[in-house]
Amino acid sequence: MPPTRLNIGCGQKPLADAVNLDISATVSADVVHDLNVTPWPFAADSFDEVHAYDVLEHVVDVIPVLEEIHRISKPGGVLYVTVPHFSSANAFTDVTHRHWFGWNSFEPFSAMNELAHYSIARFSRRHTRISFHASLLNRVVFRAANRWPQAYEHRWAWVFPAWFLYYELQVLK
Repeated sequence: MPPTRLNIGCGQKPLADAVNLDISATVSADVVHDLNVTPWPFAADSFDEVHAYDVLEHVVDVIPVLEEIHRISKPGGVLYVTVPHFSSANAFTDVTHRHWFGWNSFEPFSAMNELAHYSIARFSRRHTRISFHASLLNRVVFRAANRWPQAYEHRWAWVFPAWFLYYELQVLK
């Protein structure tokens, strides 16, 4: 039975029992493809899971990439994402980053969002977590930021910068 997991932008971290995709032929990816070129070389409704760890911040345009993930995912499939939080120094110091993200960055793709008229791709949020570098103070900040994310991002993100965001989004079809 073929893998039903796709790991995009796998780099040096391939996932076992997954199709590992990367733009570079030097990382032993199963499929070499530029995520900015659509359509991707997969049939619609091919994958139960898509893993996008530390990759969406590098693409030219996030919207067509999410639309391709939506197209190739099975109904009810899950997208696992890590991206830099906008307050992270790494979001700006890595010159290959084109985008940075906040708690509600994927809300325009929510079925509940009436303003999401520029894409037919729909996802529902299963889980979101703001992560911080390890420290005693950041344990407290972690709890507060994830309990009150809007207040954290509006008032405290520049005082206690986050490191990255983790999302689990379910594909709606």
